[in-house]
Amino acid sequence: MSVSPSVLLKENEENNAKFVETKHSQTTLIASEDPLQNLCLASQEILQKAQQSGRSKCLRCGGSRMFYCYTCYVPVENVPVGQIPLVKLPLKIDIIKHPNETDGKSTAIHAKLLAPEFVNIYTYPCIPEYEEKDHEIALVFPGPQSVSIKDISFHLQKRIQTKGKTDGPESPSFKRKKTEEQESCDLNDSKCKGTTLKKVIFIDSTWNQTNKIVNDERLQGLLQVELKTRKTSFWRHQEGKPDTFLSTIEAIYYFLVDYHADILKETYKGQYDNLLFFYSFMYQLIKNAKYAGTNQTTKPTH
Repeated sequence: MSVSPSVLLKENEENNAKFVETKHSQTTLIASEDPLQNLCLASQEILQKAQQSGRSKCLRCGGSRMFYCYTCYVPVENVPVGQIPLVKLPLKIDIIKHPNETDGKSTAIHAKLLAPEFVNIYTYPCIPEYEEKDHEIALVFPGPQSVSIKDISFHLQKRIQTKGKTDGPESPSFKRKKTEEQESCDLNDSKCKGTTLKKVIFIDSTWNQTNKIVNDERLQGLLQVELKTRKTSFWRHQEGKPDTFLSTIEAIYYFLVDYHADILKETYKGQYDNLLFFYSFMYQLIKNAKYAGTNQTTKPTH
């Protein structure tokens, strides 16, 4: 049985229309699900060029890497330092990395690359002592005792008052630390709303490996903070974990955004968006690759 050319042409047009409609709906879905599309980022042209040219040499250790050296915390040869944005942070950040965490897969390095003056990375168990400064430090980690960012100031001020009572009013250390404002400070008073927070600690590890670090006695007693409303877009999200379990660079970024609004009480205008300079580029590369893969089986009829 023969089919007329007009019938074939009509079928081809219908198939092409279906393909265009499917592609449009998929593109719309991707745009609506992309949480990183409205970031205020520096030009990523240098990353695009580096991605096209392939791996390059680290000028410090000589290792072959893509974009940056995860051992030396520096960009590689084909990514000039001058073309990488630098981010100024309102706080110091310590990242405690699990010794078994794969360096090449860690997003913590992004923070060190983009805010080198504000970020330090320590490999567990070699970490600082925090006990003397526990009224100035918060550990970002979910748990039953964790508080929200907006409550940080209250809890740190409470620690200052508790320290004062423990030291005693006649002790030299108490007199030295206690200012006139703190002497008359009521926790519910508006003048106690400011924060003494100076440093934030993040743990860089798979979630299954975090217990050993978070239970270390040097971290015990620190104020724990949880980011309860943010959802991850990490392409290596761990199976069985809630989508509120963020990658390290996501946790740092979202903490600072919320800190800016809830603690500093300032309008956020993208000041920390460049912390996601590398992350957003990799996210888009992987998403595009996945999208291209799903489209290989759906092709227009010519």
